[in-house]
Amino acid sequence: MPSSRSDWILAIDNGTQSVRALVIDLEGQIIAKSQVKLTPYFSRQPGWCEQDPSYYWQSLVDCLQHLWKQGVDRSRIKGVSVTTQRGTIFPIDENLNALRPAILWLDQRKAHRQHRLNLLWQSLFKVAGASKTIDALLQKAQPNWIFQFERDIWDKTHKFVYLSGFFHAKLTGELSDSIGSQVGYLPFDYQKQDWAAPFAWQWQALNVKKGHLVNLLQPTETVGVIHAKAAEETGIPQGLPVIASAADKACEVLGSGALEEHIGCLSFGTTATINVTTPRYFEAIRFMPPFPAAIPQHYCAEVMLYRGFWMVSWFKEQFGLYEAIQAKAQGLEAEMLFDELVNAVPAGSMGLMLQPYWGAGVKKPGPEAKGAVIGFGDVHTRAHLYRAILEGLAFGLKEGLSNIEKKGKLKVNALRVSGGGSQSSAAVQIAADIFGLPVTRPHTYETSGLGAAMNTAIGLGYYSDHQSAIQSMVHARDTFTPQPNNEQLYQALYEEVYLKMYTRLKPIYQKIQEITGYPEV
Repeated sequence: MPSSRSDWILAIDNGTQSVRALVIDLEGQIIAKSQVKLTPYFSRQPGWCEQDPSYYWQSLVDCLQHLWKQGVDRSRIKGVSVTTQRGTIFPIDENLNALRPAILWLDQRKAHRQHRLNLLWQSLFKVAGASKTIDALLQKAQPNWIFQFERDIWDKTHKFVYLSGFFHAKLTGELSDSIGSQVGYLPFDYQKQDWAAPFAWQWQALNVKKGHLVNLLQPTETVGVIHAKAAEETGIPQGLPVIASAADKACEVLGSGALEEHIGCLSFGTTATINVTTPRYFEAIRFMPPFPAAIPQHYCAEVMLYRGFWMVSWFKEQFGLYEAIQAKAQGLEAEMLFDELVNAVPAGSMGLMLQPYWGAGVKKPGPEAKGAVIGFGDVHTRAHLYRAILEGLAFGLKEGLSNIEKKGKLKVNALRVSGGGSQSSAAVQIAADIFGLPVTRPHTYETSGLGAAMNTAIGLGYYSDHQSAIQSMVHARDTFTPQPNNEQLYQALYEEVYLKMYTRLKPIYQKIQEITGYPEV
């Protein structure tokens, strides 16, 4: 590939809330962007979250058509890469047609407990204390549910694919996916970063056969080229190479420049996460493997808050109509007015504390968990609640980083921030104060698309490695440093209140679950 600095890359980023097409140059600047909002899912039954794969594809086609209408010079685009939401899976037939709606990562359905593991594996997991984790996997695995309740579809299945693999197939005709996108319930060996060995326990636990799986590629490897039908539908020039990248969270970490173990990456997205890129395999939470990074042979040591910044969106929808109306009338970004709301309240929200467990887990929080807000008084307003939400999320992520540092025997001394929520300067400053670390915000919040573009640039030969790609394509927009008084206050609240909340409230959560039946266990 000739090293022309005028060349561009097309990054496709399909998240939970929208699909975006970004044209990015070799300095990491966004030349053009198109976005189509998505209906995240439909529910045929309570707790089900599904979406039609053809809806994702048509939304991508529409997004690209909007992009071309901006007058983008397609001749300058030299490669394409895809990054998508994680864990959204569905079966396809030999003609690449979806056999049923995709089951999203948000889905709460459960398969029946069927102990397909032999006695040896059951005994080993029992001794290791992993039985509950394995039970949860057996129940959450979408192929197991399809096998039990839609056997006719399971019998017709040619491949199980994640959304990234589906897009690769639609664009190139190749049934290949990136190792960096393997986050979900397929027989994947996270330590070796490959499909599980023939006699591994995963094959017994999951109703998946080797023939159901697609070919795996390292990030930066070539998936294939845009074929004629895809070019006709999407407008992407035929013959352009499609380069493997990674799932959206892994691409966010790369796109924020968090390459080394001493740099953590906060993701302020629908699921809020704290990540550290490492060449070493270790489990920040026991029996929960680190996910593949967007860099070959690396891992993302990650702790997540399920429905993290979803809480922020919830608040704005329920209590933020005034700011939304005022922002529209004044021609401002609504985020500016919400930041004013936050900054009107002192650090610590005058004693209002939030525990951000809006979604249960296997470990901490356990399956009985609920969210909690404590410390209400007559002085508190919606502004205090909004700030408490941001503070609670940061406290939860700080606890996650503590686990990563302890289990990985490492020390993080700087943070990067990514995701849509990072547009809020107030949220980023709160994170700096709570973590007691400088937090750098990159030049764009579109870090998942940027990370995908960086892998494409490396795959096409513009950069020799990820370090040189970061140096050229990731730029600091601003850095937030801890405010000493706030840092001291937050440290006391974190150690003396936040870390004790779950232990104290857990028996109450359990009683609520027993009495109401919610959440289901």
